[in-house]
Amino acid sequence: MVLELQRELSTYDPMGFEDESDCLEARSTPVVKTLFDVVVSVLLLPALVLVALILKGINPFCNRGPLMHYQMRMGHAGKPFVAFKFRTMRPACGLARGAYDALETDRIPRLGRVLRMLRIDELPQVLNVLRAEMSLIGPRPDLFDHARVYVETVPDYAGRHQVMPGVTGLAQTEVGYVDGIEGIKRKVAADLYYITHASLRFDLWITWRTLCVIIGRKGR
Repeated sequence: MVLELQRELSTYDPMGFEDESDCLEARSTPVVKTLFDVVVSVLLLPALVLVALILKGINPFCNRGPLMHYQMRMGHAGKPFVAFKFRTMRPACGLARGAYDALETDRIPRLGRVLRMLRIDELPQVLNVLRAEMSLIGPRPDLFDHARVYVETVPDYAGRHQVMPGVTGLAQTEVGYVDGIEGIKRKVAADLYYITHASLRFDLWITWRTLCVIIGRKGR
């Protein structure tokens, strides 16, 4: 499954690289990627403050409870870190969701669905970027406990952690939300493809695709 999706991704060659040498020439250095992350994250800080103030005012009526949600996730080199999110779900009443369990959509109120659809719930993660725990573009980090299961059960899953996790990534724009082991394999394949072809040009393309998903709902 992983190799199959990697072949599928390589056939459409989204960045238009004619051969591997073109890809290598377009690779961005860590300094360039870090600069891109910091500049864009700083520019997004006013939007973060504005959205936080708006949600603070409407949450008591639409989604009572804390403004923020904090999750332990697996980051670079498999290390845990705390990811920041705007809360979109009501508290769980039973056991915690398992690694391969479907998302409990009944816990998501209308406001939460809007935040998720527009990806606004992920906006606080620009703080994780500024803390050097995440990048703007990269493999999306999974819950730490779930990721430990995936490392043991999904081939090549650990390879996703060669790079900094991202606020958005190729798997989010081209694969979409997944659950179950086969879905996780497809996500892994997309993430490994990104790592192999990573460049500033590719990051800008994924940023554009993310905007298409958010604004035009054209992505998967």
